[in-house]
Amino acid sequence: MPLDPFLVDQLRAIDTFPPLSAVPLAKIRATDVRRNRSGLPLAEIHHVEDREITGPRGALRVRLYWPRAVDIANPLPITVFFHGSGFVICSIESHEEICRHLCRGSGSLIVSVDYALAPEHPYPAAVDDCFAAVRGISSLAGSWGADPRRLAVAGDSAGANLATVTALKLREHGGQLPPLRAQVLWYPVVDHYSAQHASYRERGSGFGLTRDDMIWFWDQYVDPQQADEPYLSPLRAESLQGLPPAFVVTAEYDVLRDEGRAYAERLTGAGIATELLHYDDANHGFLFWVGRMKAADAAMQATCAWLRARLH
Repeated sequence: MPLDPFLVDQLRAIDTFPPLSAVPLAKIRATDVRRNRSGLPLAEIHHVEDREITGPRGALRVRLYWPRAVDIANPLPITVFFHGSGFVICSIESHEEICRHLCRGSGSLIVSVDYALAPEHPYPAAVDDCFAAVRGISSLAGSWGADPRRLAVAGDSAGANLATVTALKLREHGGQLPPLRAQVLWYPVVDHYSAQHASYRERGSGFGLTRDDMIWFWDQYVDPQQADEPYLSPLRAESLQGLPPAFVVTAEYDVLRDEGRAYAERLTGAGIATELLHYDDANHGFLFWVGRMKAADAAMQATCAWLRARLH
């Protein structure tokens, strides 16, 4: 199936942009803080508020999205969200629109985590932040009108990596925390750059996120000698047993297409209830375009319905 015409127009608009490696990082970050990339009004929800929780290096900022008023007698489920963009760029600001849609559709309290970015804070800083965030959020849930026994993790791209890696780490070091109910992984990064994935050759340029972009992201984030570590490349983990049910979204015109599919297959093989949705006319990051393209609308609606079934 050809790429959605809307995405073709978007790609045409960025066709002349230089590669990420040729642009100062500060400039990239300064242009990646848009709250509503779609240009549509932000989805209305009950309330949004920034808070701070304790992280490994001090205060860790989180943004909370409530779908309705707090009702202690009827607590909300929680979905902890980790934003994507290669462990290097973007923030809770850039993913405001996505979190609002996820909040409204899933009926879940969304907690978006502003984890530390590379190269200033290389691996495993982001992993440590996200793990600490879930532990802190679980302990604070009651005061926010939420139920820590109904907790999910979610993320897009590098954020999906951090979501499933957090699930792995909780499996091994969660202590007395209630088990996660679900993990949502949108076009996940789950393997350090490897030429074995055909999508790196077939979709490595011309469709937004490129092969060279991914190599640059990895170079900022980690020493290649650590590539086999499961908290970096969960696809290479010895076992995925004991992880929560998974909802995985992949896109045909995405350099990460094949590793996302391979991870869904490994989860299924490990006995994890896994739903994989593949969109033949979409590229990496297409969920930013809810309200603008059918695949984004369908993926968001399916994600929210799946989360509701797992958490409510």
